[in-house]
Amino acid sequence: MKKAITTFVFLVLLFAASESVFSQTLYFCEGVDDSGYPISSSETFYISRSGGYFYFLVRLPYEIQCTAVSYEIYEVDHYGSETYNTVIDQTGMSKSWVWFWKKVTFYQSGYYHVYVRDCYNYVLTDAYVKILYK
Repeated sequence: MKKAITTFVFLVLLFAASESVFSQTLYFCEGVDDSGYPISSSETFYISRSGGYFYFLVRLPYEIQCTAVSYEIYEVDHYGSETYNTVIDQTGMSKSWVWFWKKVTFYQSGYYHVYVRDCYNYVLTDAYVKILYK
């Protein structure tokens, strides 16, 4: 029985580790290095009242198989309800890409939920970001 429990715990940990290593991820960051990794990744960014930018970096465990994606941005209120804000398209991609980034400028503070959709309209990944005024 003890061996079965140990094996079960090991398999759960192995699955959790593989999910984090091989899952689609959206990072919000101050830059992207030449290998496609985030520079100063965060879930909170400070912008001036005239606006500020940061990067959306998407990393996938497979090739995108699309030449375009869209970033759907929703503002999230204090109750968790989402209101459509905008969509930003990214074109000119290679179908073999496993990571890609987009520089995005925000002009309003708030709490946002970003969905990344591929050319087939499937959600690849999503994440939340908080934007505050300096």
